[in-house]
Amino acid sequence: MASPTIKLHKGDLPASVTFRGAVAVDTETLGLKPHRDRLCLVQLSAGDNTAHLVQLDHTSHAAPRLEAVLTDAGLLKIFHFARFDVAVLRRHLGVAVAPLYCTKIASKLARTYTDRHGLKDLALELCGIELSKQQQSSDWAAESLTPQQLAYAASDVLYLHAIREKLDRMLDRDGRRAEAEACFRFLPTRAGLDLAGFEDDDIFAH
Repeated sequence: MASPTIKLHKGDLPASVTFRGAVAVDTETLGLKPHRDRLCLVQLSAGDNTAHLVQLDHTSHAAPRLEAVLTDAGLLKIFHFARFDVAVLRRHLGVAVAPLYCTKIASKLARTYTDRHGLKDLALELCGIELSKQQQSSDWAAESLTPQQLAYAASDVLYLHAIREKLDRMLDRDGRRAEAEACFRFLPTRAGLDLAGFEDDDIFAH
């Protein structure tokens, strides 16, 4: 496979970048608490071995073209662990992301033979790609991101289309596609509950 193309955009997507059908999305933040930790980077890929990385302006977070992509009702957004990213994007950009697909949820429904549902595990098993997580904990608010950071951020979206395709086949094989899609539709509500302070509560428990 050819080396991926990584394009860094400051502040927003350029008008020339468009997506059709589905787009893979991920975020990089300064931590795992949406109310506390800043959203620094949003990554997108059309599944064409190119990743577009949007480095947000920390003073305003305004990115109208990016926001239009995230809220486009005709464009499926593919995430891994969408619950976190959807909450972060709502908190910092004020957008309700939909429709969406979560490869972590799909994996838990389709790959019941394992408890390893991380992106690294999915990429290796389903695509034969070994991902490095070395830059997972780094300063994403730095004014200039390193080549290693950019490569790490890109890897989080470059393979999501292929992973989704493989997981969909498994879901269809085992008759679990409807359950997966119902979970995907509920995710914005789950993210909203997280933001409202119910992140540690199972509201369905007795």
